[in-house]
Amino acid sequence: MNEDWFVLSLSVDVSQKKQQSKVIADQTQINCSCSLLNGECRNLCEKGFDRIGSIRVECGPWVGYEQQSFTGEMFMLEKGEYPRWDTWSNSYRCDRFMSVRPDPQDHKICLYECMNFEGRKMEVCDEDIPSLWSYGFQDRVASIQVTGGTWVGYQYPGYRGYQYVFEMGPYKHWNEWGAHHPQIQSIRRVRDMQTHRRGCFEMTA
Repeated sequence: MNEDWFVLSLSVDVSQKKQQSKVIADQTQINCSCSLLNGECRNLCEKGFDRIGSIRVECGPWVGYEQQSFTGEMFMLEKGEYPRWDTWSNSYRCDRFMSVRPDPQDHKICLYECMNFEGRKMEVCDEDIPSLWSYGFQDRVASIQVTGGTWVGYQYPGYRGYQYVFEMGPYKHWNEWGAHHPQIQSIRRVRDMQTHRRGCFEMTA
């Protein structure tokens, strides 16, 4: 993978208060300190960013993290502009962004009917699946193995309902992705929308 393919531009906003005679007015003076990244950064503070003000993703996608060293809440950053923190976070409790890394473009995921990678299996390569039922697979997904890219699984068809982010690695039980039930009915890749290859999938009994 060529790291130059991933380009992320970050800026931090610095607000200053000015006092005028007998009237105190808050005037925001935005001083943008910008930085370009083409690889992972475990601690954005070391780049001079105590708080991220805005983000532009030139190529990607990227995965941002609430804490340093790729921990805490995750934020999926696809190509586009994010002018303020609530445009990349769906959580009103979190406006922190402390580490970031690029996400590989090759996508591959295996869905299993039972825990510990047992039962019927559906393997998906570089394709979004709006309905597992339409591809002949049930809605019960109890374990998952991700061997390429980052994926988002959804509770209902058409990418609706609760959503779960799956990064590289094994998920032996649905509790490991924060679900209360082994129910996933649609799944899609997190990717740069300008790059797309025709996908394929395989099923085994």
